[in-house]
Amino acid sequence: MLISRHIVAAIEALIPKYPIIALTGPRQSGKTTLLKSLFKGYRYVSLENPDHRSFAESDPNGFLREYDRHVIFDEVQRVPALFSYLQGKVDERSPETGIYVLSGSQNFHLMERITQSLAGRVAIFKLFPLDTQELEHAGLLENDFLDQMIKGFYPAIYDKEIPSKTFYSNYIQTYINRDVSELIAVRDMRLFQNFLALCAGRAGQLLNLNSLANECGISQPTAKAWLSALEHSYITFQLYPYHKNFNKRIIKTPKLYFYDTGLLAHLLKIQNAEQIIANPLKGAIFENMVIADYLKQMHHRNDLSDLWFWRDTSGNEIDLIVDKGFEKTIVEIKATQTILSNLMDGLAKFEAISDEPISKKILVYGGDQFQSRTMADVVPWSKFGL
Repeated sequence: MLISRHIVAAIEALIPKYPIIALTGPRQSGKTTLLKSLFKGYRYVSLENPDHRSFAESDPNGFLREYDRHVIFDEVQRVPALFSYLQGKVDERSPETGIYVLSGSQNFHLMERITQSLAGRVAIFKLFPLDTQELEHAGLLENDFLDQMIKGFYPAIYDKEIPSKTFYSNYIQTYINRDVSELIAVRDMRLFQNFLALCAGRAGQLLNLNSLANECGISQPTAKAWLSALEHSYITFQLYPYHKNFNKRIIKTPKLYFYDTGLLAHLLKIQNAEQIIANPLKGAIFENMVIADYLKQMHHRNDLSDLWFWRDTSGNEIDLIVDKGFEKTIVEIKATQTILSNLMDGLAKFEAISDEPISKKILVYGGDQFQSRTMADVVPWSKFGL
């Protein structure tokens, strides 16, 4: 089954405007499938293949004579020297567009090479695992948010009907361990896996790097390097606090999230809805799913906004602030199917102390009904997004 991806429209709009299209994102998010479908007349060259990589490394000019235009170079960050030669090729052919397509799963290396050699010549996109709107349009979205959180969002779970437990177990062994090892030297992989599990236990919470390092038995610099590797491999991300125009003392520590709650649930050893109902992390996992899904939708539609959270030292908090510059939406996220008015108290408090106009106030919850209330709009988890 080929699930329609919303990012296609965004890519198609920029193919006639740039000589190079670059697509990055986590492994197994569907990049290769999408690119082969979208660029049907293009040749596909994977630089994971030792023969192709050796050719590109030893004779880049000859390699680009062979693959002179309309080529998809997958995992292109594996041949860093190629980027400078690509720059020369596209400059020679200016104003031709859609010459090359680059793809890669390690954000740090790919973006570093693009910034150094291809700035201004490339349109960059990020493809993440499926978002809720893509799943809903395909008729694959679970009715219960608990089931969806645990099942996860990676395409192979749906395309190939791979059980989530099997998929995530293999994903950790096959991709995460390898990618992290390529980014940094991990001497003790068991210790790193323990670190990954400890990160899962902190999802949706303020990130205390010292505490994380101490509990894992590693130094803070090591914990920082390992966390950076997880971010560059599209496993985790951080949400930073909003701090503009407030007189009250505010929290300035970021919060830690996972891009995919199926992986998060697997790391927490949660396998079914019954195990999560009484779990103290239920609310944090639900918050993680909603925020990660909004982030995915932004990138899939190439409609980016700044995302923040807000918390003060008195415990007042806003889970998500969508900052478009000219307007701000504040969002409270609650893993409940019962709507109580006090769930919106945080929205009212934030609006009262903020000296910036708030365009929308939203409560995202675990039910399936829309409501328009005086204090906020109530939106089901499955309908929240762009």
